[in-house]
Amino acid sequence: MRRTERLFQIIQILRRHRRAVTGRELADELSVSLRTLYRDMAELVAQRVPIRGEAGTGYLIDSDFDMPPLMLTTDELEAAVLGAAWVAQRGDATLARGAQDLIAKLTAVVPEPLRPVLLDASLLPLSFRPRPPDGFDVAEMRAAIRDQRKVLIDYADVQGLTTQRTIWPIVIAYLEEARLVVGWCELREDFRHFRTDRIKSAVVQPARYTQRTGILRTRWERQQRAERERRMAAHGGGPG
Repeated sequence: MRRTERLFQIIQILRRHRRAVTGRELADELSVSLRTLYRDMAELVAQRVPIRGEAGTGYLIDSDFDMPPLMLTTDELEAAVLGAAWVAQRGDATLARGAQDLIAKLTAVVPEPLRPVLLDASLLPLSFRPRPPDGFDVAEMRAAIRDQRKVLIDYADVQGLTTQRTIWPIVIAYLEEARLVVGWCELREDFRHFRTDRIKSAVVQPARYTQRTGILRTRWERQQRAERERRMAAHGGGPG
């Protein structure tokens, strides 16, 4: 890794953490000696990067510091392109267009040496499973999540029986074979997963749900972990 790339990587590592990062942790992640790491830190400070701390105590970077845009490494750019290509294939129509626009914008603004990474992409997402079409505009559901609005849906179960539900959507999960809307269901008074191809209609409501999306997601994640642990224990796969 060239020194310039290493200096940017140090900044990225510090931005990733909310706590002080020791010189040893930085050196280990970068696969360099402590002596080299300390020279790099001195160089960053000399360039007026707002890093606080010192050897032996750890380093922090000011939370409002931002690097110049599109200072990307090859690995970061390939990750962005692969992710955008997957979304272009598996996302809803609006999200797919956004992914295509993202790749076009990256191609226009990345430095010349990095353009082959975009133009001659060697990482491709492949899928051999057809995905059933959505029964509504998923982009509207994504907007409802951002605005914390309730959504009235007509939902058909596996037998085709349709019920009307008011849900508080919190997550859209993009699986290989389907998409799921995760939300609190007022009818069931619990979290439920709704396949987007079985949602026959979805109308965003003026009313907002009362709890913050982040809190609801945390509750749902805890519920999912507890359910996985119960299943593992039932099959003898729990901790010994």
